[in-house]
Amino acid sequence: MTDKTVSLPEERRHGSFIKNNLRNYGMLMSLIAIMLFFQVMTGGTLLQPLNLTNLVLQNSYIVIMALGMLLVIVTGHIDLSVGSVAGFVGAVAAVLMVTWKVDYTLAFIACLLLGAAIGAAQGYWVAYFKIPSFIVTLAGMLVFKGLALAVLQGQSLGPFPATFQKLSSGFIPEILPEAGTLHPTSMLIGALLALGLVYASAKGRSREQLHGIEVEPYAFFLGKSILLACAVLYFTYLIASHRGLPNVLVIMTALIALYGFVTRRTVIGRQVYAVGGNAKAASLSGIKTERLTFFTFVNMGVLAALAGLVFAARLNTATPKAGLGFELDVIAACFIGGASAYGGVGRVGGAVVGAMIMGVMNNGMSILGIGIDYQQVIKGLVLLGAVCIDVYNQRR
Repeated sequence: MTDKTVSLPEERRHGSFIKNNLRNYGMLMSLIAIMLFFQVMTGGTLLQPLNLTNLVLQNSYIVIMALGMLLVIVTGHIDLSVGSVAGFVGAVAAVLMVTWKVDYTLAFIACLLLGAAIGAAQGYWVAYFKIPSFIVTLAGMLVFKGLALAVLQGQSLGPFPATFQKLSSGFIPEILPEAGTLHPTSMLIGALLALGLVYASAKGRSREQLHGIEVEPYAFFLGKSILLACAVLYFTYLIASHRGLPNVLVIMTALIALYGFVTRRTVIGRQVYAVGGNAKAASLSGIKTERLTFFTFVNMGVLAALAGLVFAARLNTATPKAGLGFELDVIAACFIGGASAYGGVGRVGGAVVGAMIMGVMNNGMSILGIGIDYQQVIKGLVLLGAVCIDVYNQRR
């Protein structure tokens, strides 16, 4: 009698955990399935070291903007202007560095401040004038697209200084003795990252247990930790087999760690989710919802500017069409990664997984020679499916 009483709740707890976390683990399993599918269909090309490095470089700006877009969506808003802002900031950077010969460091800082100012302008209208973010950022999309054309006078402008190009196309320097084609410094960083992720996960689980918070079953935790460490080491090995870790990957990893910490371990992060869950209740509880909304748009502007600089550095030129359609991939990445269209729900890890799904799909379909028309149809259906799942979970 006693054994049955104990074992049954344990089984139910495992089943309940799977059911409650189906959204998070489902997206991760979807990413793995998509990667395996394209790995087979492309004859192993997808995970070749060169292609994997290109995959990181091609989608770095999407991941960067997805981190900011996640916070905007969690608070219950949307930003349609990120692509145009990225293109406009890239155009301004080109004028500063190429035409006016401004030092790349000063130009970099000026462009980030410009992005913050743009985010502040849009956030002010949304937060304090209560104008729907859809309208404000739609106007911003048109305005900054036009300004980019005006700044560049309808022509491409480049090349950028060689040092600035390393922001996107550079790789971390090798400080250890090389081992053939393998870059040991990159492998060391990957190993430290894997250990750090496992340690942080274990420490977080212990902290939650200490405070009486329900945690994932130990078997799930152990399996997830082993798979995560193996995945990090494997992908590090592949990238280290080419030219080592790209500089932009280091930047992305630092940003992911920062935003993961802010959203899960700080008061501001909890307030963002509170505002998205119920703005009125959050306001009554003392949270300054207007100021919080304002700063989420400022943050989005800074990240859009950074993404624009990364994209411009990768192309080594600023073009009038830079940033076109970026907002669609960024928003899709957040929703595919589990963010709710109703606000209040979403995780940094999910947004990164969503961005990776979009990147792998783009890269895999391009390798297979699928036309851009069918690519758009497929991505649209994937996005629709992700939102339908979210709506179903909300109504259940």
